[in-house]
Amino acid sequence: MPKVRSTPGRPRKEGFNRSNHSLNPERPTEGLKGVGKLRSRSTINRLQMYRNFRAKRDRRGKIVTPAPFQGRVASGTVARVEPSVKWFGNSRVISQNALQKFQEEMGNAIKDPYKVVLKPTDLPITLLNESAKYQKVHLLDTESFETTFGKKKQRKRPNLAVRDLTDMSRTAEEQSEQYTEEKDRDLVREDDGVKDAVRDWVFGAGQSKRIWNELHKVVDSSDVLLQVLDARDPLGTRSKYIEEFLRKEKPHKHLFFILNKVDLVPTWVTQRWVAILSKEYPTIAFHASLTHPFGKGALINLLRQLGKLHIDKRQISVGFIGYPNVGKSSVINTLRSRIF
Repeated sequence: MPKVRSTPGRPRKEGFNRSNHSLNPERPTEGLKGVGKLRSRSTINRLQMYRNFRAKRDRRGKIVTPAPFQGRVASGTVARVEPSVKWFGNSRVISQNALQKFQEEMGNAIKDPYKVVLKPTDLPITLLNESAKYQKVHLLDTESFETTFGKKKQRKRPNLAVRDLTDMSRTAEEQSEQYTEEKDRDLVREDDGVKDAVRDWVFGAGQSKRIWNELHKVVDSSDVLLQVLDARDPLGTRSKYIEEFLRKEKPHKHLFFILNKVDLVPTWVTQRWVAILSKEYPTIAFHASLTHPFGKGALINLLRQLGKLHIDKRQISVGFIGYPNVGKSSVINTLRSRIF
């Protein structure tokens, strides 16, 4: 249990302990090294103030004596406010014209697939999209107050399927005549032992949570993402979900398209797809082969340029994403030029 004073009033002032402790300004100096560097009384008071910034608790954890500036004081008591260096720092001010120019230039840079923005966290990217303008419904822009609530208000008829009770009864009779039990999915039927065939496992491939977890691990740990597409069906092997996720959650990551298997389609088809896909993301035509590859040099040069952009990192991590059988492993083996 903590010690409790039995006498009321202010605690008595005790003198310093005359020992060899470093917090004793009157300690004996005989036989001590560095006598000229002893702490003064003001330094000791300051150190004691630092040590006293914790609340005193008993064995059960209950606060017996609160820490300084944390206990409740009586009304009218002069208290101290902890100073902060930020009070005396310079504040950053920008004019409206400069902000508007920054928004336009930064917006054009982000929308351009061939331009990158390094370290977007150091820039006020949130100022590009002024979402506060579009949070309101703007009802008065659609219909004014006078035409809705004023003297010249124009009430709109509710959009009902029927006009009166007679029309409703006639519609109900028509629907009852067209009703068939075979098309009613909500009807409870007896189990006669005949069921629909089980869906083939191919249609459920790629739907497990483990695959999605691995996909997001690759996205989080990669600086550059290469989405491999099949030249025979680029739109069918393109993941809109990943592109939207990177655009909203990871705008600082680089995404490129690798149009693989260009040897299976005519040349003019490859040129047309590269022109279409390049409007959104940089696209490289690629043919994965260990002996006669195509596009390998362009891809390596692109990765070298990205490595120079990230000077603060010793190396950059590249992740390959894409649907099954689009040639992700073939592209990796072509870059490494070895047979596994």
